[in-house]
Amino acid sequence: MRRLMALLAVLALALAGCGGTSGSRDSGPIKVGLIVSLTGNYTPLGSEDRNAVDLTVKQINDAGGVLGRQLQVITRDDQTKPDQSVLAFNDLKGQGIVAVLGSSFGNSALATIPLVEREKIPYISLSAADQQVDPIRKYVFMSPARAALYAERLLQSYQATGMSKIAVAYDTKSAFAVSGYQATVRLAGQYGVQLVANEQFETTTTDFSPTFTHVSGSGAQALEVWATGAPGVTVTKQFATSGLKMKLVLTGAEASVLWSQPSGPAAEGVILDSSIGVVGPHVPDSSLKQTIAAMAQPYQQQYGHYPPQFAFDGASAVQLLAAAIKKAGSTDRDKIRDALEGLTLLTPNGEYRYSPTDHSGLTTDYIAMVEVKNGQFVPTAWGQQQLTKVAGG
Repeated sequence: MRRLMALLAVLALALAGCGGTSGSRDSGPIKVGLIVSLTGNYTPLGSEDRNAVDLTVKQINDAGGVLGRQLQVITRDDQTKPDQSVLAFNDLKGQGIVAVLGSSFGNSALATIPLVEREKIPYISLSAADQQVDPIRKYVFMSPARAALYAERLLQSYQATGMSKIAVAYDTKSAFAVSGYQATVRLAGQYGVQLVANEQFETTTTDFSPTFTHVSGSGAQALEVWATGAPGVTVTKQFATSGLKMKLVLTGAEASVLWSQPSGPAAEGVILDSSIGVVGPHVPDSSLKQTIAAMAQPYQQQYGHYPPQFAFDGASAVQLLAAAIKKAGSTDRDKIRDALEGLTLLTPNGEYRYSPTDHSGLTTDYIAMVEVKNGQFVPTAWGQQQLTKVAGG
């Protein structure tokens, strides 16, 4: 009898370890907080983040979960308001969560991060503002590439395609836009790029004609605009009728049908840089292409359109957290944090390499240069060359 009981104990331990070595005897769901903008200006980001998080959690749960347990997401809307993100975090922290994903809005994330550090809860941000991880915060990580990497990728593209004079306009009320602008100023000289005009606007701006007037005589070959949400559509439509003889360049914040469809024909020919997943069908055959497709195909089937930038951020955040929990073999918050900091993982956003000095994890290799053709996001000629390099083709 004693031998039988011992064998049963071993079997129980083996079953508890399915999907990883569990550091907890709790068989209930692993609760994860999600803070996203489901109302307000950043609704296009937050809704796609949520869709991808829900889909990815279902994929993981259908495959057996993590540590033999199901993931459960508790979602809160920050209304694109920093104070609401703080309230959402305070609500979530008492609900037994092991980590928080959020927010889509950089300003909300930055308002919440001091609480994250105080409560010692792992936080994977869905925003690209550099200030979240520069300087490093112990419990804060990022899913999108930093705004500075988006800025640098644009500069690399300009250098490669012979564009040396650029005008820049940015939203002074967006942490993401400010980060991107500051990085552009800091790095431009390294790539032989001169900033010949510098324009500011706010999220509520509806008339960009003063911006166009100011840059019209600057000699710029492109107008690079850092905007998110409604201003991205507005500037695109107005640029198309401005008569300016230069390229319009936007960022991953517009790499979505929620920008391209309302922009209509005005979006044609616009250049963007985005998550590599946005052009997943154009990535050469590789493990990266397969990883993108494993998320993108079911997403398109369920939601009726190919996933945008934000969806790839949400899916990657879930995969990173699940891998960290599995690596930690525990739902202990500190063990999850430590596992994240040493994690290397291939996701639909590319390969992350988190470290004690890098809580962003991505490089410019995983940012795609994209243009709009016939309403579709496709790689630029230079961008296609870079996809071949990163995929190992």
